[in-house]
Amino acid sequence: MKKLILIFLVMFISCVNQSNENDDQKDKIIGDSSFMDGADLSYVNEMEDCGATYKNLNNNFEDVFQIFKNSGAEIIRVRLWNNPKWTNYSNLDDVKKTIRRSKELGMKVLLDFHYSDTWADPKKQIIPKDWENSIGKTIELGGLLYSYTQSVLKELVQENLKPDIVQVGNEINIMLLQEENNHSEKIDWNRNSYLINKGISAIRDLNQEIEIMLHIAQPENALWWFSEASQNGIYNYDWIGISYYPKWSSVNLIDLDQSIKNLIESYNKKLIVVETAYPYTMKNIDDANNILDENSLISGYPATIEGQHNYLIDLKNKIISGGGSGLIYWEPAWVSTNCKTLWGTGSHWENATLFDLSNKAIDGISFMK
Repeated sequence: MKKLILIFLVMFISCVNQSNENDDQKDKIIGDSSFMDGADLSYVNEMEDCGATYKNLNNNFEDVFQIFKNSGAEIIRVRLWNNPKWTNYSNLDDVKKTIRRSKELGMKVLLDFHYSDTWADPKKQIIPKDWENSIGKTIELGGLLYSYTQSVLKELVQENLKPDIVQVGNEINIMLLQEENNHSEKIDWNRNSYLINKGISAIRDLNQEIEIMLHIAQPENALWWFSEASQNGIYNYDWIGISYYPKWSSVNLIDLDQSIKNLIESYNKKLIVVETAYPYTMKNIDDANNILDENSLISGYPATIEGQHNYLIDLKNKIISGGGSGLIYWEPAWVSTNCKTLWGTGSHWENATLFDLSNKAIDGISFMK
């Protein structure tokens, strides 16, 4: 009888251990001590002014920057618009506040120059209003870009807010600094390379410690864009930044590591996925329509807390497998409030944040551990 009990105990312990191993496997990350996890928290100051408060995984109210720090964030990304008169946020004063909050907690900072008064993206690169008179004068425009970039960074350095990495433009798939009503997807590389290199020079000439990133949306676009850029004399940068949203990319998650490997090996640069997101629900609780809808879902990753979490774990492993150095989640704290965007009241992103609809952190945030 004692022998039977002993055999049973051994079998029971073995089953428990196997179950624990399976649970651990869900969160298993390929080891890479140099990998940086982070978040774009550009919206946080505005959300808090609109009344948002945040809870950590233990359901306790906590400073949202502290929540990300405790969750493993090492780098915070923040966007900068030139002179956004339509909003009180993402201007230099707002950016300073975000950088200060990040640095006080020991997190690195990635500063994202949009070189626009509004959103810059793969289809839209609108020249700042104050620069419009120079639109057809490439050298003059390059001088404006150089002096603006350097003046911003000088001010930040003087206030002990020096960013660690600076993006020269945001999702610059098309040419920088175009007229609002005269956009072209065809790139004049003489003009474009001159402008980008002026931005690079502004940073290099000011401070050699600041690293430089060029950012393209979707890996399939980065493959051709960096090839053309290198052929046109753009090479003095440190980082390739890419956005990866399955909804807008032709590269499947399963093949992403190969695209990343190709970019790193072709241009001998470090690489971070600086934007991604995935919905954990399809609910829309305000008047601002959600950007990530049913078409954003990929097989095997439902719009659930677990589905979002598993997507981020698998994405992170693919980045590491391809030789990438980081993953930054885009706007994980853009929760729903009574404040307005240009397109509605509330948030267009509340179903894809790393907080539930009561602003409590959810499991997806643990991808940074």
